[in-house]
Amino acid sequence: MALARTSSTAVDIDFSRCIDRMAHEITERFQELDSLVLLGIPTRGVPLAERIGAALLKIRGRRVPVGALDVTMFRDDLRQKPVRALLPTVIPPSGIDDAHVVMVDDVLFSGRTIRAALDALVEFGRPKTVALAVLIDRGHRELPIKADFVGKNIPTHVGDEVRVCLSEIDGRDEVEVMSGK
Repeated sequence: MALARTSSTAVDIDFSRCIDRMAHEITERFQELDSLVLLGIPTRGVPLAERIGAALLKIRGRRVPVGALDVTMFRDDLRQKPVRALLPTVIPPSGIDDAHVVMVDDVLFSGRTIRAALDALVEFGRPKTVALAVLIDRGHRELPIKADFVGKNIPTHVGDEVRVCLSEIDGRDEVEVMSGK
């Protein structure tokens, strides 16, 4: 039974400031960008990874490889959700072996998507390290997963839905919390 959404609230967030801050934090953690790879988790993690890559280029003058990692087939809730088309996984030509991989997603909630992403990642190589960057951390974890780089923490109720809209996909940058009761 789906929860009735009773109200919706836009969250005040400066997307470019969050992206720039995360990019600066990434450069502090990974001094050498030579072995850094950004992998966005579709759908909205991919354009966010591209934005972080563009910010890193501005900060350091170096282009960082950006790819996409579809986790659909690695999810533990495949049978509980409607059928979803697979999206392309794109591993940069440099690969991920011995690389510092930063996975990028829009919202961190239960941690199950990231668990699936870790499983998917090892199908493509063995990174030196794996970190996580998310635009929104809304809490309520079901698994022991924590983001290394967070754009904004938003307190929510467990039944709420957080929807991120990005100009590349939705025509606008916006974060909305839909109250579920």
